[in-house]
Amino acid sequence: MQENYWALGLMSGTSLDGIDTALIRTDGNEIFEMGPWVTVPFEDNLRKDIRESVYMRGDIARIEQKITMAHVDAAKALLKQANMKPKDIKVIGFHGQTIAHRPNEGLTWQIGNGALLAEKTGIDVVCDFRRRDVAAGGQGAPLVPLFHASLVKHMDLPVVILNIGGIANLTWVGRSENTGNDLLALDIIAFDTGPGNVLLNEWALQYTGQNLDKDGKLALAGKVDEQILKEYMADPFFAINPPKSLDRNYFTLEGVETLSKEDGAATLTAFTAKAIVSAQDYFPVPAKHWYVAGGGRHNPALMKAIDKELVGVRPVETLGWYGDALEAQAFAFLAIRSIKRLPLTLPTTTGTNHIVTGGAFYAA
Repeated sequence: MQENYWALGLMSGTSLDGIDTALIRTDGNEIFEMGPWVTVPFEDNLRKDIRESVYMRGDIARIEQKITMAHVDAAKALLKQANMKPKDIKVIGFHGQTIAHRPNEGLTWQIGNGALLAEKTGIDVVCDFRRRDVAAGGQGAPLVPLFHASLVKHMDLPVVILNIGGIANLTWVGRSENTGNDLLALDIIAFDTGPGNVLLNEWALQYTGQNLDKDGKLALAGKVDEQILKEYMADPFFAINPPKSLDRNYFTLEGVETLSKEDGAATLTAFTAKAIVSAQDYFPVPAKHWYVAGGGRHNPALMKAIDKELVGVRPVETLGWYGDALEAQAFAFLAIRSIKRLPLTLPTTTGTNHIVTGGAFYAA
């Protein structure tokens, strides 16, 4: 058995809700143990700053510094909870905060200072995961498929892991004709399906002052505008063969601006669900099960809309996983793979010209 390590993952996504941090023990191929995890919500002023940065406003250098220090605090909080010391951790996988993602222009930008994080935590850091993939012709997203494949490779395949964050993405994992325990012996397809929580969160913030449609109350009280939904789904993005990915700001609220707050929420919720359901058109064969992670699984209106159209949909907690920690765990996993120079992305997951490793390393 290969030597395995404890790694710490840090993830702050396009939903702008906070920092997910998690510990796993892995050799970069197998997951031996899922350790503690914690979500640290963004302080309101930092959330406002990040929202400014995604529209290329504000002092981005200062915002990057603030984001990094928030991640330092989150990492230290998790170590305290786990009763572990920096010397117990092999590496931190630090995603950073995406403020621009336009891979077709060769551009993806995650702010976060890996050198500062390494200095302040005393732990080696791998960050800047996406740009090497984009340099090789890839979309730079999603990055989590090999982690998903490691989790499900012993299951009755094919299965789908669906992550509903700010942007929704999925990984379809099937059994290829190849045999072996290596992840590259599996058939893996991945892509962004469309908006996840991002439009609905912005809508809720506009009308309720909250950063999400809590418990789906707005959507459940509204009625879907079928014509607007049809117009959203007519966007050329949905006709593109995967792999494909989305910028947080690709879709806007312009289509629902004439609707009531309830009908707007209902329509945006239906849009996320419809986009997810339509993704199965690109599968080689239907998935036997769909397992859902990310903040969107907490929204009963959204889950009801998805469950109405798909068979075998259930939260990842039914497998004993932590749905709010999965992406943070993935970046811990990818950090171990990065320092071993193992592949992080594949032509079938991001559209690269070849199998790609990646990440920038900062020693503590």
